[in-house]
Parts: sequence; C-alpha cells; structure tokens
Amino acid sequence: MGEKEELIKGWLYKAKHDLGMAKLALDAKSGYNDSICFHCQQAAEKYLKAYLVFLDLDFAKTHSIGYLLDLIGEKQKIQDDFYSQLEKLEGYSVAVRSPDSAFEPSEEEALEAYRIAELVRDFIFKNMPLV
Repeated sequence: MGEKEELIKGWLYKAKHDLGMAKLALDAKSGYNDSICFHCQQAAEKYLKAYLVFLDLDFAKTHSIGYLLDLIGEKQKIQDDFYSQLEKLEGYSVAVRSPDSAFEPSEEEALEAYRIAELVRDFIFKNMPLV
C-alpha cells in the first residue's frame, strides 16, 4: 500500500473512532451532548480530509468544514443542501469545548450532528473506491 493510501486509511480510521464515540454516548443516553457534537464534527472533518487526500488536494491545518468543502468543490460539484447540512457542524469544533461557552447543544442537536456525520461518511464511501 502506498503512502497516499496509508494516509487516507489513517484519516478514515480516526473518523470512524470519532463517530463511534459519538454513537456510544448517544446510545448510553449520557447527556454529553457537547461531546457528541464535537466528535461528530471531528468525524466529518476527518472524512473530508481523507477525501481531499484521495483527490490530491492540499489543505491547511484547520477545523473549518466550509473550507474543506470549498476545496472539494474545486474538483466536483457540492450540492447546496449537503453544504448547508455540514455547515451546522462548524461551531462544534471549538465553541462547545470551552468552559466559557454559553452554548450547550440539546439532545436533538446531538442527534442531528450524528446524522450529518453519517451523511458525510456515506458521501465519502460512495465517492471513494478505496473504501
């Protein structure tokens, strides 16, 4: 396996773990909605980074889903509804991780974040023949 394939598999491995942690917390009815949303954002980000590597597109170190989608958009059309769904995850990378944040996601928001992360995963699996 080449270096590119190893890197893609590495991003996918980490994304799967983030999504798995979110699922565990959801299934346990933990109430850790901020952590669930964070892990969903992280999973989506890592799935997108795997896809960027697949597309041979360089990207800066960032947590911005919008930026990553814009880069993908250079190679293929991103549907507006897909883009708007993923934008909902944007604030979960940093805002929910800080104790001075007044934002606390609801259970419904955590469930939606999980659904969106699955949407990203499915998009990647559909468009990337390596997985």
